[in-house]
Amino acid sequence: MYAIRFYRIYDIGEEIDLGDLEKALASSMAIARPGFVRVRPTSMTIEEPPLLLRLQPAYAETSGAGSTFTVVSRVFDFGAVSICLILEEMNAPASALQDAADRFSGNGVLDPHFSAALQQVRAILAPIVGDRSIDEDFYDDYTIYLSERLDESIDPVALLLGEKEDFSPEIRQETLQNQLSYARDDRAILSWNGAILISPQPPSDLIELIEFAAVQVLELRFYDRELSRQMEKMYDDIEVADRLFWYSKVRQYHSLMKVLMRTQTEVSEIVEKVNNLIKITEDVYYARVYAMALKVLRSQQWTESLNRRIGIIRENYRMLSDEVDVQHSNFLEWVVIILIAFEVALFLPSALH
Repeated sequence: MYAIRFYRIYDIGEEIDLGDLEKALASSMAIARPGFVRVRPTSMTIEEPPLLLRLQPAYAETSGAGSTFTVVSRVFDFGAVSICLILEEMNAPASALQDAADRFSGNGVLDPHFSAALQQVRAILAPIVGDRSIDEDFYDDYTIYLSERLDESIDPVALLLGEKEDFSPEIRQETLQNQLSYARDDRAILSWNGAILISPQPPSDLIELIEFAAVQVLELRFYDRELSRQMEKMYDDIEVADRLFWYSKVRQYHSLMKVLMRTQTEVSEIVEKVNNLIKITEDVYYARVYAMALKVLRSQQWTESLNRRIGIIRENYRMLSDEVDVQHSNFLEWVVIILIAFEVALFLPSALH
């Protein structure tokens, strides 16, 4: 038996009230909020479990053979959507995994099916979120390969890198360095664009953990990009404001400060929510797999990049605030000077007489 889960993850712009969405869809389609099945509820918790949608199956043909994919989507409350095309062959030998991966990985065969699935998700979400703009070109792909055993014919390095080569020992070591085992007959091998899970039993909990980690990193990437765009606009707006008359400049600075404060607050809140998607309190093995998934997906680097940008926004807010204070002080000084001059102008003639 083998299975392959092809993921494509998108951001849909804003947070979603999953409670309202669940109520709206309850009478029209099968929905679920799946949880972890092999751990105690207190060992691993999700504050707001994503909503699972079952979409229309997809049929893809390549290399003269066709396969039917089960298609599901998860909707996350912070505004992310993962779409998964599942190829599962219950009666095929584990050795067939490599051939199946070669047929569908990295060749664009599944792109139309991901686009069609995203259109289905858009239609499903429309009553709640309206016609939100989704950047279909900004996404992350991730693939999870599953087998009941690691057959000798399967090269895990070729599987994870998506190519057949005579790999050097250094490449093999680097690719396979992130792996964990709980029992003698299972293994989890993680890389930045895919994972191999070997287990006699379906490792559903590990699949969800790795998917959630991939979703988290996509969101961090998305908000890093959005902050970069907003910072470019901020500098342009400051440059325009600097050329205005002082009164208009102060008004423009106030407007910019409101935007910066709102941006800082919104992004800080969403990053906090993303980074705290799952809390693992007792299960050491699952905690290690989850931490390793975040590590190989470079979650820490994206978090640090976001924090640097937020720090720059705070510094610009402080500088604008200081400039506004200086302008106010200068204005008050001129008011005092004018009042003194006016008073002198009123009383000087009488004093001369």
